[in-house]
Amino acid sequence: MQKAIDKKRKKHELAVFLFLAGILFPILSVIVVAGYGFLVWIYQMFAGPPGPPG
Repeated sequence: MQKAIDKKRKKHELAVFLFLAGILFPILSVIVVAGYGFLVWIYQMFAGPPGPPG
């Protein structure tokens, strides 16, 4: 009985790991990078592009 529970638990842990590593974290990293780029873009709309005034 215990071996069946352990096997089921390992299968569940593997599924959760694959979901986190293969789906959730890549999506979150894209959202964070895109959000930062959007933030910089909005900032530059008000403050101007970086560099010496020309």
